Amino acid sequence: MKIAVAGTGYVGLSMATLLAQHHEVVAVDVIAEKVEKINKRISPIQDEYIEKYFAEKELNLVATLDAETAYRDADIVVVAAPTNYDSKKNFFDTSAVETVIELVMKYNPNAIIVIKSTIPVGFTESIRQKTGSQNILFSPEFLRESKALYDNLYPSRIIVGRPEGDARLEEAARIFAAILQEGAIKEGIDVLFMGLTEAEAVKLFANTY
Repeated sequence: MKIAVAGTGYVGLSMATLLAQHHEVVAVDVIAEKVEKINKRISPIQDEYIEKYFAEKELNLVATLDAETAYRDADIVVVAAPTNYDSKKNFFDTSAVETVIELVMKYNPNAIIVIKSTIPVGFTESIRQKTGSQNILFSPEFLRESKALYDNLYPSRIIVGRPEGDARLEEAARIFAAILQEGAIKEGIDVLFMGLTEAEAVKLFANTY
């Protein structure tokens, strides 16, 4: 499959590395230095397993500043753009995620969009209504900084949120879960499919507790 990953922080870069073992992955970032490093197989973040995989594995991975090229041909776009939480305003800044979704809809309206960024409960449903996109899923990540790829290789569980009763997105959710399992080392991973808001709530409570 052709997969674009928006954002190369620890969530995006670990996801891109995991998926590039078996699929054609283009990682998108706005920082030229990070793009250059990834293309030279130098990890821009500290993560022992990413560094190891960059050195030892044959990865089908390129990084680019050109969002249009990355999104235009993608079957799946994984959104790992940063969302900063403002504790004073009690507010998640989701503008970077929204920008990626708008660009994907502009360049490739048929691509399945999987949000991996940390977002407030109710966001996925509201952005579906706001943009009119019928292609958005949410898959929470449970990763530790500096151990993000390890946590993708040995995940505690895989969760994909999708709108209930939508057969097409049910199938898309199952495909996405399958490619996460394919890249992992751990076998017999618990895979859970649930509603969008429920999946967001699981992420919130995991973060909190």
